[in-house]
Amino acid sequence: MPPSDIDLNADCGESLSAWTMESDEGVLHVVSSANVACGFHAGDPTVARRTCTVAAEQGVVVGAQVSYDDLKGFGRRFIAVPQAELSDQLVYQIGALQALARVSGTRVSYVKPHGALYNAIVHHEEHAGAVVDAVRDVDDTLPLLVLPGSEIERQARAAGLRTVREAFADRGYTPQATLVPRTEAGAVLHDAGEIAARVVRMAVEGVVEAVDGSLVAVDAQSICVHGDTPGALAIAERVRRALEEAGLRVGSFL
Repeated sequence: MPPSDIDLNADCGESLSAWTMESDEGVLHVVSSANVACGFHAGDPTVARRTCTVAAEQGVVVGAQVSYDDLKGFGRRFIAVPQAELSDQLVYQIGALQALARVSGTRVSYVKPHGALYNAIVHHEEHAGAVVDAVRDVDDTLPLLVLPGSEIERQARAAGLRTVREAFADRGYTPQATLVPRTEAGAVLHDAGEIAARVVRMAVEGVVEAVDGSLVAVDAQSICVHGDTPGALAIAERVRRALEEAGLRVGSFL
């Protein structure tokens, strides 16, 4: 099989008890990689197993979406946890999903931090170190999805881990190529046509327009569409269709 031109990933398995993410399973019919919640920011064992099963049926690669221990805040609040304790929490999450993936007929093939943890390790040395320690301790062959130019990318590469550079379809960018905080205007995009056009530009030209109108370089091997964004399924479908119409082959980075 020829190598893919771009991977399309989405956060999945984020339903919890009576709270259901309506687009979860539908998105798995569109993307090539699924970041499955491990129960610390969202999801539960039953949801995770079901998500892994559907991913396996669709030929979608499964990754462990690890986070701070923050169910109430959906993993979007920074938690000042010691590095060793955070590393143990991440090992726990990856290991739990590995077992659920195995009984679902698939396996955990990569790791992606979620929410506040993802944003923190762009600059936070200790928490970036915790992520590196956890991946290295569990399985140092697991790729790690990272924001280009981040502290986590630097530490992971120094530790000999494989990194996969990621861009975001529906998130606003600052002129410094970081994500606009969700508390600020322009953090999340909702227009499917606009999102699809910017994703094609990311993949073809390697740039994205920041919130101030400037162009920011992006070097992405994988593009994330968020499963919890309103209209997530329609957005994912529009993005994939636009990429394929531009002549790009969507497939896993593995």
